[in-house]
Amino acid sequence: MKGFAQLKFLDATALAGLVKNKKVKAKELVETTIEHIEKLNPQLNAVVTPMYDEAMKAAKGKIPAGPFAGVPFLVKDLVASCKGVRMTFGTKNMKNYVPDHDSELVRRYRKAGFIIVGKTNTPELGLTPVTESKFLGPCRNPWDTNRTPGGSSGGSAAAVAAGIVPAAHGNDGGGSIRIPASCCGLFGLKPTRARNSLAPDVGDAMSGLVCEHVLTRSVRDSAAILDATRGYVPGDPYMAPEPVRPYAEEVKKKPGRLRIAYFAQTLDGEEIHADCAKALEDAARLCRKLGHKLTQKSPIVDRKILGRAFNVIWAANCAATIDWIAEISGRKPNHEDYEPLTWALYEQGKKFTSGDYLTAVEKIQGISRGVARFFMDFDIFMTPTLGEPPLTIGELDATPDDPLKGWRRSAKFVPFTPLCNATGQPAMSVPLCWNEQNLPIGIQFVGRYGDEATLFRLAAQLEKARPWAQRIPYVSV
Repeated sequence: MKGFAQLKFLDATALAGLVKNKKVKAKELVETTIEHIEKLNPQLNAVVTPMYDEAMKAAKGKIPAGPFAGVPFLVKDLVASCKGVRMTFGTKNMKNYVPDHDSELVRRYRKAGFIIVGKTNTPELGLTPVTESKFLGPCRNPWDTNRTPGGSSGGSAAAVAAGIVPAAHGNDGGGSIRIPASCCGLFGLKPTRARNSLAPDVGDAMSGLVCEHVLTRSVRDSAAILDATRGYVPGDPYMAPEPVRPYAEEVKKKPGRLRIAYFAQTLDGEEIHADCAKALEDAARLCRKLGHKLTQKSPIVDRKILGRAFNVIWAANCAATIDWIAEISGRKPNHEDYEPLTWALYEQGKKFTSGDYLTAVEKIQGISRGVARFFMDFDIFMTPTLGEPPLTIGELDATPDDPLKGWRRSAKFVPFTPLCNATGQPAMSVPLCWNEQNLPIGIQFVGRYGDEATLFRLAAQLEKARPWAQRIPYVSV
């Protein structure tokens, strides 16, 4: 099959079926993906480390007989390591770092049959909800290249939205899968804490805030990929509850009549952008039409306490990461080697005591118990994914006299997503709405701890009621 016109914007499940039925060769898919990267990357800066030779070798060799055999895939340049391929964490201080092993998640992607074609853009150390590191350069949104694709999995989101690949890896410590999913009009699920293992390098990143999964165009891809990657690895500090059945089967089941709480303000009652509030009301009408029971209500969360606790953990992790980089590089940490925000968080992290850190963890655990009680009365909590539409490039830049300016400003942009990293609950951003500027506005649905099944069933119902796959961004294949 010459060219990719007939396969444009098919999801990974469909492409795998074509490979299995010998309608297209894995080699052809990889070659076409490389062509698309070369064509679109100058506009998007989504792929920062090509893996073309390795991908072509894999496509020509014996591909594991997994559910996605022969399908091209991209891995975010943060946390997940690919053997023999540089992993920069978005900082120049790691530009020569080459892991000597695959992370467990990457190993499972390969076992599922995915062919990894490259690594995707991320902000420095994955710290911000936009993807604009000084080292790798800003990644741009295919819906509007003057705007951010979100972060920190912005490169993966931009590549999937533009049609370069049907799915790509991401990780999420405060919304970093859901934020770019919302900005780019994609489906993005943050799974339950420990659903995907961080082995072998990490136990529980940032005391359990960080999870890993993918950004996709279809719900069924996200479900089937989670089936392929989930599961405990000996030595993991804890494990997520086992699902009743494969997630790929859940998307075929009806969700029933769900009790959905929704709230159009931030957790501390602040107003959000009118486009996001309008999108939430539209989503509420859709859910009512589908037969669900909706109530305007929110869990009671002291956002100031949550914000302080998050800041302690993030700053402490930043300090630990920079000290680790210094250890492996043999170069003492220096403010000139890092972006102003990164260094400001490093200095904060070095000042916090062990008691500060443990107190932060305890505060987050206390908040989690309160939220868990809220879900005794509701099946789903629904919010806009973001407080604003995608920001313009540079809007969160630090200034020389105020390196934390963008950090504080980001709270207005991402008021909803961090809560689920604190509680460990699964949450998904669903691309149900676009504003008058044709920018995607995602809706976040939060499920009970361990209950991705309900989210997948609901997502499949929403996808059928309001399909989004036919929406194509300005920059695309």
